[in-house]
Amino acid sequence: MKNVVFALAVLIASPVAGFARQQPPAGQTAAPAQQAPRGDPKLTEVWEPVPKVITPGATDAAPPSDAIVLFDGSNLDQWVSVKDKSPAKWIVAGGVLTVDKKTGNIETKRSFRNYQLHLEWRIPSDITGQDQARGNSGVFLASTGTGDAGYELQILDSYDNKTYSNGQAASIYKQSIPLVNAARKPGEWQAYDVIWTAPVFTADGTVTSPAHVTVFHNGVLVQNNFELKGETLYIGQPVYKKYDTAPIKLQAHGDKSEPISFRNIWVRELQ
Repeated sequence: MKNVVFALAVLIASPVAGFARQQPPAGQTAAPAQQAPRGDPKLTEVWEPVPKVITPGATDAAPPSDAIVLFDGSNLDQWVSVKDKSPAKWIVAGGVLTVDKKTGNIETKRSFRNYQLHLEWRIPSDITGQDQARGNSGVFLASTGTGDAGYELQILDSYDNKTYSNGQAASIYKQSIPLVNAARKPGEWQAYDVIWTAPVFTADGTVTSPAHVTVFHNGVLVQNNFELKGETLYIGQPVYKKYDTAPIKLQAHGDKSEPISFRNIWVRELQ
């Protein structure tokens, strides 16, 4: 009987003793128990299709190998006048494109649907005026007609210039206020990097999927997959107008301030 009692005591005490030995040092937590993987990892591996190999630009601003270069500083071969489709007549000098307000808006010869766009712009250091009359321009992500018809991403001197918030630089004009004001001083180059997803229409013009846009201004997120309510209008509420593909348009605004400049414009078409 004495031996049985002793054996039971050992059995009861052993797990406790073992538990005590397994406690981690003070200040440390015990590592989770390792579980053996279950199933076959190959069942979740996708090998086709293989992404197309492209060569990125030497810098983040330089066009990658699959980009369509719209302006590289040398000429306006990719652009026409909006009003009559004649060759664009803005001023090209020193690798820079400067607005000629007398000749009006220009747009790309090609039309696009969904794309990634890079564009750099500069407000002149001697800029004058205030509010909307200070370095006003815009990039229309889809030009749907003459004049200012389409979807405008606003360009303006917003470094120290009070105006309505949905009309400052990096706004989707009169629709979406930028998340922050990332403007640089006049005389300094600024950049827009844009992801544009075009609206989708049925045959009768009904919108089945509205337009969306994401914008980085000088590397800062300012529009986060914003859903547009229609074309951007100076007066009235936005409405959609059916289109398939459209050019990208640059605005020659009629304000009296000094003209702005552009450089390094390229686009990548997206499926």
